[in-house]
Amino acid sequence: MGRLLLWVVLALVLKHHDGAAYKLVCYFSNWAHSRPGPASVLPQDLDPFLCTHLIFAFASMSNNQIIAKDLQDEEIFYPEFNKLKERNKELKTLLSLGGWNFGTSRFTTMLSTFANREKFIASVISFLRRHNFDGLDLFFLYPGLRGSPMHDRWKFLFLIEEILSAFQKEALLTNRPRLLLSAAVSGVPHIVQISYDVRLLGRLLDFINILSYDLHGSWEKFTGHNSPLFSLPDDPKSSAYAMKYWQRLGAPSEKLMMGLPTYGRTFRLRKASKNGLQAAAMGPASPGKYTKQAGFLAYYEVCSFVQRARKHWIDYQCVPYAFKGKEWVGYDDAVSFNHKAMFVKREHFGGAMVWTLDMDDVRGTFCGTGPFPLVYILNELLVQAEVSSTPSPQFRPSSAMNSSRSDTERLAVTKAMTTDTIKILPPGEATATEAQEKHENITTIPTRRIVTLGKETVSPRKYSVALGGKTEVPETKTVASGDHWSVAPAETTVALVHLPRETPGEKTMTTVGHQSMTPKGITMSPMHLQTRTFGKKTMALRRNASSFESDTLPRKMSDTPVEKAVTLQEENFSFEVETDPRVGESGR
Repeated sequence: MGRLLLWVVLALVLKHHDGAAYKLVCYFSNWAHSRPGPASVLPQDLDPFLCTHLIFAFASMSNNQIIAKDLQDEEIFYPEFNKLKERNKELKTLLSLGGWNFGTSRFTTMLSTFANREKFIASVISFLRRHNFDGLDLFFLYPGLRGSPMHDRWKFLFLIEEILSAFQKEALLTNRPRLLLSAAVSGVPHIVQISYDVRLLGRLLDFINILSYDLHGSWEKFTGHNSPLFSLPDDPKSSAYAMKYWQRLGAPSEKLMMGLPTYGRTFRLRKASKNGLQAAAMGPASPGKYTKQAGFLAYYEVCSFVQRARKHWIDYQCVPYAFKGKEWVGYDDAVSFNHKAMFVKREHFGGAMVWTLDMDDVRGTFCGTGPFPLVYILNELLVQAEVSSTPSPQFRPSSAMNSSRSDTERLAVTKAMTTDTIKILPPGEATATEAQEKHENITTIPTRRIVTLGKETVSPRKYSVALGGKTEVPETKTVASGDHWSVAPAETTVALVHLPRETPGEKTMTTVGHQSMTPKGITMSPMHLQTRTFGKKTMALRRNASSFESDTLPRKMSDTPVEKAVTLQEENFSFEVETDPRVGESGR
């Protein structure tokens, strides 16, 4: 009996690590139906087998009670949305309250007294059950900021504790499954420090959606990617950094969902000839034909843009950008979603969150690579791979940019995208490729470094990085990661470690906490064609390829505060307050 119990406990412990518990949380916006023509999306257009959790955004609030934002939501869209569960019995649906345009004042009023919170919670339970939702998602941007008083941080925590208690009692009384409770939260350290008690939120919420996007955009004076996976040496903002920041502050890894955007942020360049990363910019580029928001393009609009633009790959951040004339867009594609899904799996996070389903190419009419080309990748790597006994599907090199490409051309997409981005020189050479300029900084990665990983020593190749410079991609690249694993050149052993140390060479690496920044690389190899069936749907043939990436983490920050000093693991960090423009399509 004791041995049986041990096996049961072991199985539960290993459940997440073998991938069976990954979530794919997808938002659907209630304004998606109002876009013109082929971009209009209704709940019945969604694939119920694509995501494990669907979240309807947004509900509203009046007199401290939750209400539908529009009458047609309650009468038409809620029923259609939840009818998707008839086709997929495992699907969970949640209703999200808030958003950027919702503001903070109604949250503050509701949070202000126990009576107001009690009234709100009672309305939530009644509303969710009446409309057949499985839970509530709180999209409060942000407690203690944007007009919200500092004590809202704690009252928000009281609310969550009270909601959870009420959900548990209601489940016992009605003998129904307990309603789920999640929240969308910032990944920017300064906001996190003000708005959340991370450890307590991690204990109470069922899962936490990290908004690891809108990290750069047209509100800034230089081009930068909306949602880079890894940080540049002089720019800590990245999805990996946001996830690890929440993790280090005490949130359980299995509850953290990394946010992935199905849209790009655009800039208008000052000079068409200065078009690399960190090039001087002066506001947003033109609005998209369907989303009609300056500085913003849905993925299906990006597909049209890049057909006539020059495409590039930011090798160090694992994301693409493109420019045409003076218009510049940083966006995500199938390749970058591959990298992000693999990062989630490698670091054993809880899964991925998508903002939003309706900004992917829902019907496959714009990009020519099948329905939901971006979210399909996440489903394949995080959901389908884990319910199958076969090995996890690996990367496929098609970036879903140009539907007219042949299979042979698609295999070369990633290599072609690296042109004019970051130059990787052969071992033994590490020189800047262009003169340093004011707005297109050249960063030379330290060379001849010896990185001590536990008891293993790995000498990574030497890299030269020129932002906006020419790129030549060797046939293979090597990976060095100083967190959990490393893949070294052919004759070097792989070390599994947790707390890396540094041995200085001519130049030393910098660390944040226990994380080290190392050069990264990609190895791509073609795999067999596969088909994927969602319910009764058969998706388009897609070519897979394998790839691994290392975790590039930011350098140690100065301990001189900019706005607020943050103490983390006995080290001081400072972070600038970000002007957060999450308006319109990206979180209204």
